[in-house]
Amino acid sequence: MIQLEFLEKLDAFKELNDDQLAAIKECTDLAEFKRGERIFSQGEDAGHVWVVLEGGVELRTEDPGRNMSAAEPSVSFLSEAQAFGWTCFVPPYKYQLSGYCASRSCRLIRLKREDLLGLFEKDAAIGFFVMKYLIGVVGRQFGQLQDEIARKRGIEIMSRW
Repeated sequence: MIQLEFLEKLDAFKELNDDQLAAIKECTDLAEFKRGERIFSQGEDAGHVWVVLEGGVELRTEDPGRNMSAAEPSVSFLSEAQAFGWTCFVPPYKYQLSGYCASRSCRLIRLKREDLLGLFEKDAAIGFFVMKYLIGVVGRQFGQLQDEIARKRGIEIMSRW
């Protein structure tokens, strides 16, 4: 069971009052995964926002024609209290990366898109604060992607010398 004390520590919900936190809590459930298990696949319908409760999660791209291995580089690594899955709010509502459990086990909070949208309609302040947080997540993930692309391009340029 998710505790309100944990939710109020999350950046996504830190500006919410107790009643708003209780409403968010009603939208949550727990999901558990073991190392290497796929949480969701790139291209799959994005129906949830996820928050890491314990463990670590890697987000990475997949080549549809190849079988993924643990050696594939991650685009992003997430640890406790970090959120991901923001693409559930953005057309075409598909996960743009695949998510994998990157630790011995991971426990995640799963928040269903439809439940959150209904909550946002009832209380616009909740929607504002959660979406404000998720915009920051998008910016950070975009920055990580840019860094990874620059690193790979740098390696390619150096290897041509």
